Amino acid sequence: MSAPAFATIGWRGREVRIECQWIAPERGDAPLVVFLHEGLGSVAMWKDFPARLCEAAGVRGLVFSRPGYGRSTPRAEDEIWDVDFMHRQAHEVLPALFSALGLGHEKPWLFGHSDGGSISLLYASRFPDKVAGLVVLAPHIFVEDVTVANIENARTAYLGTDLPQKLGRYHDSADSAFWGWNRIWLHPPFRDWNIEKELDAIRCPVLAVQGIDDEYGTLAQIRGIAARVSGCELLEIPECGHSPHRDQPDRVIVAATSFITKNRRETS
Repeated sequence: MSAPAFATIGWRGREVRIECQWIAPERGDAPLVVFLHEGLGSVAMWKDFPARLCEAAGVRGLVFSRPGYGRSTPRAEDEIWDVDFMHRQAHEVLPALFSALGLGHEKPWLFGHSDGGSISLLYASRFPDKVAGLVVLAPHIFVEDVTVANIENARTAYLGTDLPQKLGRYHDSADSAFWGWNRIWLHPPFRDWNIEKELDAIRCPVLAVQGIDDEYGTLAQIRGIAARVSGCELLEIPECGHSPHRDQPDRVIVAATSFITKNRRETS
């Protein structure tokens, strides 16, 4: 992978720098896979998984940290995310980042985990002609009690353990990353958040993956995607929690590589 670099976008009335890392940019004619991290993720927290997937699939990769995460600009002290925070990432941040990086001509694949999976779905819904396909791991399409319960547990851990120090290895501001995510998910109006109807607009191939032992959601999430998106393929992995790319990386790489390769062949 290349050394981390930064792009600058205008968002929420100020300039925001976005931490980016390219994988195999020399594969100029290969498809581009854009990796969208989870609610507490960053470029560094993916570790070597994106590089391994890109090597197996023969594709280029772009890994980035969303505003407030990793080495990207932290949230302003008075910046409170609202119920539409994932919509704004999909409808505002992603298009601005692609424009800043000169990717307006590309139709990338989006590979999203958890909140990043939801953002990927929302982008493909809003811009159905600008995405080649999706691989989404443990995405959320509505709010479940089990999700909220474990996010409450995460808050307790952040306040009472060394979790801030652990997150500090991956974020310029652990507080920015943690509280931006935690407060909105525990905000009572967010319990009504639901993007099921928006899935009807998705036209690209979708592979939806979830661990059977996912502690942050049930299989109703990916099965709900399959009920709305024609041709969506599901992969339900036993002995696997909320992070399939960490718990079962080889299985995810094989499945994603096969899915991308098959759909490249069918559309070429």
